[in-house]
Amino acid sequence: MGDTESCSSRPADFVQSRSRNRRQRVEVYNEVICRLRDSNHEESKLPGFEDELWAHFHRLPTRYAMDVNAERAEDVLMHKRLLQSAHNPVTRPAIEVRLVQVRYITDGNFGDSVHSHSTGKLELKCSDHPSNQRLMHEITISTSDKPKLLSQLTSLLSEIGLNIIEAHAFSTIDGYSLDVFVVDNWAHEETKRLRNVLLKEIQKFEKNARLKSNAIYPVAVQEEKEINLMSNHVNIPADKMDVWEIDPSLLKYEEKVASGSYGDLYKGTFCSQDVAIKVLRVEHLNDKLRKEFAQEIFIMRKVRHKNVVQFIGACTRPPTLCIVTEFMCGGSMFDLLHKQKQTFDLPSLVRLAIDVSKGMNYLHQNNIVHRDLKSANLLLDENGVVKVADFGVARVQDQSGVMTAETGTYRWMAPEVIEHKPYDHKVDVFSFSIVLWELLTGKLPYEHLTPLQAAVGVVQQCTRPSIPSDTHPRLVELLERCWQQDPLLRPEFSEVLQLLQNLAKTCKQVTKERRENMQGAMKSMRRGRH
Repeated sequence: MGDTESCSSRPADFVQSRSRNRRQRVEVYNEVICRLRDSNHEESKLPGFEDELWAHFHRLPTRYAMDVNAERAEDVLMHKRLLQSAHNPVTRPAIEVRLVQVRYITDGNFGDSVHSHSTGKLELKCSDHPSNQRLMHEITISTSDKPKLLSQLTSLLSEIGLNIIEAHAFSTIDGYSLDVFVVDNWAHEETKRLRNVLLKEIQKFEKNARLKSNAIYPVAVQEEKEINLMSNHVNIPADKMDVWEIDPSLLKYEEKVASGSYGDLYKGTFCSQDVAIKVLRVEHLNDKLRKEFAQEIFIMRKVRHKNVVQFIGACTRPPTLCIVTEFMCGGSMFDLLHKQKQTFDLPSLVRLAIDVSKGMNYLHQNNIVHRDLKSANLLLDENGVVKVADFGVARVQDQSGVMTAETGTYRWMAPEVIEHKPYDHKVDVFSFSIVLWELLTGKLPYEHLTPLQAAVGVVQQCTRPSIPSDTHPRLVELLERCWQQDPLLRPEFSEVLQLLQNLAKTCKQVTKERRENMQGAMKSMRRGRH
């Protein structure tokens, strides 16, 4: 594979989507700037204000620009201020509570509500008649983000007697949350008391999270054995404050994305947030499926990284057994490579491989072995960022670091797993090498062999996929090290990541030099014409 630069570094739909999102973000940003200046707002006169405001938009997902009401430009400043306060442990959580005027459909269905100060731009479906207006409270909360946060907040609001009419949840790229709720069932004159109640209750689980030592900690094997697989409830170990159980009535199913032997994957929403809902079919339930379902929740509720699919919550009480995660609109790397036939130049390939390495390095640092790393379990978001997904067979590695059960998918499986030998986290490094080869070639590993034939070849003949002759030498070396038969000879993901990042810098320098040479040649040609 050559290292020439190509404009197809991401799939065409990603490029178009990012272009549209960027334009919309810029348009909303510009409108907010204009409105603040037209209103002679003091903050808009400060040095560096434009840069600060752009940084605010950039750290939030693209849908923030789509949801925010630019006519209420001061709301953007309020969101910016709350996020800044959330950075400081002394002022975290940052909470704003205020009364808003809500207009709603006359039959009392608030699903299409619109309020004058809302961050949501929902369509108005009724006349602006006084009988169709009602005062409600808008609650905006910013704090450290974590997988269970949205579930905790919705549960808290329900526990203190509030009805959630509208909700918008955003996560920043640097690990903070901005959640906006419109609620009723609280006395209008007691806005200050509502804020105090919320602050006190949220500080409780903030304190609990800090006591958990950053919420990620090694887990002994005996804790894993505590998973109780009861016939009417899948019980995952959790302390009182570990709130991730989701009320099934809050889930809205939109479309089926994929279907398997034992369950289905849906695109849906949870409190207005796009989510993926992995539903287990109860009629196929057995002990093995229960264990994998419980284990996936057990693992996912402990991890938080930009290159690991974010866990939102789960329903563990039949008839609804499901796992809810962030929705990855880019689909899987497998589909991208083998169905859409997408190809990548060297800089783009390295960027994707770095994403995978970052996610896997994080998991291994926290003693988590994925055990089924493959292109189908690597998902892409709207910006083409890769995230590791599907922890159904993942395990927490104990102090001995040894496991024996065969698990995974043959074409990506390490030889020691196929042979039922003791193994450790290095099985994921082997699987990564096969994924890297897929990115390099766009082909299915051992495509002319059955999965079982491939497995036999890997073990008995040390069979490996054929590396194209024009592959960058550093990639050849990395592949050959990662798929070594002896696990001890394979590198750690920390080293893999460093090697890929160094290669990325080289690619960048080569691209820069080629661009400069091209510009120099163009100038020489123009001088020759004169």
